[in-house]
Amino acid sequence: MTDQRKTTSVTLHRTAQGQYRAQNSRGASVEIAANGEAFSPGELFLASLAACSAVDVDLMTSRRAEPELFEVKGSGHKSTEGGNHFEDLTVTFRLRFPEGTGGDAARDRIPAAIRASHDRDCTVSRTVETGTPVVFVVDAQS
Repeated sequence: MTDQRKTTSVTLHRTAQGQYRAQNSRGASVEIAANGEAFSPGELFLASLAACSAVDVDLMTSRRAEPELFEVKGSGHKSTEGGNHFEDLTVTFRLRFPEGTGGDAARDRIPAAIRASHDRDCTVSRTVETGTPVVFVVDAQS
């Protein structure tokens, strides 16, 4: 059997104390900060959870009709019991499609699209639900 895994990574650069820039291999970047106006690491996690399923559902529904409203919210309760973590993770879809045949087809596709994203396609929620271990490695430079 062939290993079909593909390595994906982002690199985080410190820009100041408690402030960072994450960059992917294509050159896109996002600012992250412990405090302030930039996204916190937890907010980026929630955004990733929402965005992953949003992409799936968007691709499966917008083929039928262009949405009039497409908002996806990732949320969770931050808990400190047993170490910092989120509980009660929720992805909420607010979708509206135009009246007519295309809009009807898009609306009809929503439940199956969300199920497919949850059960198979969304890497982020699938990783959380499978409980994938995280390994920390130190590559100290002298």
